[in-house]
Amino acid sequence: MAKLRLSKNSLQQQQQQLKLYTKLLPSLDLKRRQLTVEAQKAQAELETSIATADELETRIGQELPMLADEQLDLSGLVKMKGYQVGEQNVVGTRLPILDQVEFVVADYSRLSTPAWIDILVQRLKDAAEARVRSRIAEQRVQILRQAVRKITQRVNLFDKVLIPTAKENIQRIQIYLGDAERAAVITSKLAKLKQQQAADGWDNKGTDP
Repeated sequence: MAKLRLSKNSLQQQQQQLKLYTKLLPSLDLKRRQLTVEAQKAQAELETSIATADELETRIGQELPMLADEQLDLSGLVKMKGYQVGEQNVVGTRLPILDQVEFVVADYSRLSTPAWIDILVQRLKDAAEARVRSRIAEQRVQILRQAVRKITQRVNLFDKVLIPTAKENIQRIQIYLGDAERAAVITSKLAKLKQQQAADGWDNKGTDP
């Protein structure tokens, strides 16, 4: 750390820095509070998406108990081809958001297969998409938590380090400059006193008989 200069220029710099830090702190703290709220919302959305995915998967077995028939080979009926993720800006933080999920459905004859196969296809799609949404939701939570940690560190830096240090530096410089000014006044008075005494001495010598 650079040594603090005890000068008027340094005092002005410290005062300007303190003014800047004091101005920035409220906006940083506001962003911290906003991100904290968003992180809490994202956590709630994550819990909801997981519960939804679990419910959809459970509902498949409840609505279609005939799936227990071992004679039915439904492997590969529905496969996820891929999904597209977009980007959302939340309080200056970039978050992933699910745009689209693509599926590939195996060819099957609607005449030779039970009618409930169509329902199963849709349920499998819904459940798979719900799982993807839960994964995206988990990523959003992690990103927002990291953003909250970073902004909290910045708030603490300003509030607990930069602002107190600037105030302390200003006080040190002001005390030093005040002491130096008083010392200069005393020195000036002493110098004038000596000059006066010297002048008086010369005057006294001049009046001697």
